[in-house]
Amino acid sequence: MEPLIKKLWSFDYFVAWRGFLFSALILNFVFACQFLFLQPLVSALDTKPGDAAALFERVSQNVKVKKYSEALNDLNSAIEADPALSEAYWRRASLLCQLCRYDESERSYKKFLEMKPGDSAAEKELSQLHQSKSAFDSATNLLDTGDIKKALEYIDKVVLVFSPACSKAKLLKAKLLLSDKDYSSVISETGYILKEDEDNLEALLLRGRAYYYLADHDVALRHYQKGLRSDPEHGELKKAYFGLKNLLKKTKSAEDNASKGKLRLAVEEYKAALTMDPNHSAHNVNLHLGLCKVLVKLGRGKDAISSCSEALELDGELIDALVQRGEAKLLTEDWEGAVADLKEAAEKSPQDRNIREALMRAERSLKLSQRKDWYKILGVSKTASVSEIKKAYKKLALQWHPDKNVENREEAENKFREIAAAYEVLGDEEKRTRYDQGEDIDDMGSGMGGGGFNPFGGGGQQYTFHFEGGFPGGGFGGFHF
Repeated sequence: MEPLIKKLWSFDYFVAWRGFLFSALILNFVFACQFLFLQPLVSALDTKPGDAAALFERVSQNVKVKKYSEALNDLNSAIEADPALSEAYWRRASLLCQLCRYDESERSYKKFLEMKPGDSAAEKELSQLHQSKSAFDSATNLLDTGDIKKALEYIDKVVLVFSPACSKAKLLKAKLLLSDKDYSSVISETGYILKEDEDNLEALLLRGRAYYYLADHDVALRHYQKGLRSDPEHGELKKAYFGLKNLLKKTKSAEDNASKGKLRLAVEEYKAALTMDPNHSAHNVNLHLGLCKVLVKLGRGKDAISSCSEALELDGELIDALVQRGEAKLLTEDWEGAVADLKEAAEKSPQDRNIREALMRAERSLKLSQRKDWYKILGVSKTASVSEIKKAYKKLALQWHPDKNVENREEAENKFREIAAAYEVLGDEEKRTRYDQGEDIDDMGSGMGGGGFNPFGGGGQQYTFHFEGGFPGGGFGGFHF
């Protein structure tokens, strides 16, 4: 029994010592924490002139390296330790104003002025605080009303003059620049913010949107993803991220269908992509161009012109859009318009052989369009037979003979010349073939000199024509058939 008692006593003794040692370790840890984390407070408790100077120097150094929270903690601790330390109130008021914490700043200025009535420097800074707050509020209101230029003037006063450390003002400036479509400046401004706080979600969102509107979609996605890693449920970041993913998916689908020859499906996909963000000009210009190309392939010239014009409205230097619009105008037989577009494209890209060839086609088409349409003059189709052409000619020559149109003789003579010239070309198999091939035969069938066909002889009043089989119904007037 006695050995058992001794063992139990030894065990209790060991447990007691272990508990004592454990308690000692805990106390040491607490003291260490007090030393590390409460040092500013301990330092602030001693507010002798030399110690106050050291405190304010530390505050100044923290402000220089943008450790604003540490600086405020030192000032708050100093004021808590010595509520009569007036300079601490002044310095705190100034720092809070720089951070756009206007209400807190104003209270500190007023407290300082209670202690130091009439201090002109503090009164001036308080007045500047009111100006800064007014400028910030004005910029906010002008953003809502859409007066972006004026809002930027106000917010620059805040950021550059009164409150340079105010991230809230910097973010507002970035919003205004985004609304003003100054995307490079947005990237620059938000870069400064993220350098100080790399997880600032609003800065990540604004910077991502700037890259998005510059069509740098990969970089935009990375900004959205970084923000969502910090806050997966952030509404605006989620909307921006998934909106961009869907836009890229729809665009790729349109391009894939176009490359596979599924043109009608591609048209629908391009149109759907264009409705997703009408303000995304840098991306939509390519969607309009892609749609235009598909419509040209489908022969839908009028619709293609509209799409290419939209692309050129967004980017007037887009040569490919000029070329495609020229091709579309050829489809609608707007020869002059096609030549104008293709000539402009050729001037901008003089080394492009394909553009030069397209321009030559357009110029040829324009030239052909300006010559007389002999088929139309005789009222026959381009596939009409020789007998159909001859029959049409006889009928029109009889109808428009000047002797049968005494009251409108001048008009009849002009029409008669055209009819005769048309028959000279179309009634001759060789000339007709050359005409159909688009050869330049303007001198043929002119009806004027040069050995051409002259239905009025030397200008007298006696007209003689010889037709095989004669006109139906016999001769008339001064004609000999």
